[in-house]
Amino acid sequence: MVALQGSECFRRLGRLVKHPKHSLNTARSAEALARAEALMPGGVSSPVRAYRAVGAKPVFIASGSGSKVRDVDGNTFIDFVCSWGPLILGHAHPKVVDAVRKALEAGSSFGAPTVREIELAERIAAAMPAVVQLRFVNSGTEATMSAVRLARAATGRSGIIKFEGCYHGHVDALLVKAGSGAMTFGSPSSPGVPAEVTQHTRVAAFNDLESVERIFEVAAEAIAAILVEPVAGNMGVVPPEPGFLSGLRALADKHGCLLIFDEVMTGFRVARGGAAARYNVRPDLVTLGKIIGGGLPVGAYGGRRDLMQQVSPVGPVYQAGTLSGNPLAMAAGIATLDALAEPGVYDSLEEKSLRLEEGLAAAAAKTGAKARVQRAGSMLTLFFTDAPVTDYASAARCDTEAFGRFFRGMLSRGVLLPPSQFEAWFVSLAHGREDIDRTVDAAREALARG
Repeated sequence: MVALQGSECFRRLGRLVKHPKHSLNTARSAEALARAEALMPGGVSSPVRAYRAVGAKPVFIASGSGSKVRDVDGNTFIDFVCSWGPLILGHAHPKVVDAVRKALEAGSSFGAPTVREIELAERIAAAMPAVVQLRFVNSGTEATMSAVRLARAATGRSGIIKFEGCYHGHVDALLVKAGSGAMTFGSPSSPGVPAEVTQHTRVAAFNDLESVERIFEVAAEAIAAILVEPVAGNMGVVPPEPGFLSGLRALADKHGCLLIFDEVMTGFRVARGGAAARYNVRPDLVTLGKIIGGGLPVGAYGGRRDLMQQVSPVGPVYQAGTLSGNPLAMAAGIATLDALAEPGVYDSLEEKSLRLEEGLAAAAAKTGAKARVQRAGSMLTLFFTDAPVTDYASAARCDTEAFGRFFRGMLSRGVLLPPSQFEAWFVSLAHGREDIDRTVDAAREALARG
């Protein structure tokens, strides 16, 4: 049998695989998992991929094209993971594939400057007024770690305010939870993180300015920066309440600290200018990732010129990386951002995302399910609760077992969702009306079965 690749594979497959009685043949995925578990913790390279939060075993993906992925057993799924956000154009978009191919033919890595770095930086700066200068890195974790270091150096202070439920990568100082309240020091959320490392990290409640003000009342002179996901995406999609982000800007100005927007997820996703543009609040520093690499590993941090001029080699704040500005990632990012600059792109994303939101809400209402949809642009989450989710505490009250049943029901019906109640779904430009309607139909059936 001749191996099929890319769009040809999906043309031959035709419509989504019809699974008898909604059961999947996952024999090859099971074999792959057994092999992987012998070599990697949990058989995965990132914890959520293990599907343990949803009571399932992971499917191993073989290929993707457009809005769909295909696993090693030949099952095809409408994909709302989209590599956790960067594939806003869909899988294997021809312009991205062509750009990466041409870059690879010229050399995969140099450890030296390339013009592509300038070209991608110019596109980012043109879309994001707060980003006057930037530095490319290799991941969102690295971007946030570097931005925090810069903020501490620029202010001469050590303290960081973060928000419960917001994730900024697996940086030691940011892997904290709120102990007995926002007034306490953060306590480590992972073994291997010394308490001494997190003693300068204070935790406030998302969408609660008073919790931030209480921290400043006792530690104003110690705070270097407020670090926030402007739209929380790691406790599910939780948009900022009116006045929350502008309130953080005002508090940062009042107390002489920096405001850092972690736009690794929201940058070029909720708007071309990211959440800063969508909510009209200008941060001092921005961290980016996901979309600016078009599906390849990348990150960046940037902001005011006076701040970025403190980064080595022109300033004393050291940060380096052999693969930073990798030409393949730069090429994929340029192709992606150019496609996103075309007229009507974000209107199209909004239309698709609204159709999915309304369809899911109607399915929940029709089946009597205690579930609600929350959305910001082309990010959304179906929360299994009947109350608004505004912060970590309200997110934590969701029925995770119900979500697990729903996830398994959707998977068996040919829809791949993020395998956690506390993650965002991502809509891409490749998702068509038929994809959305099929997903809503599958959701209605899965919710009806409980």
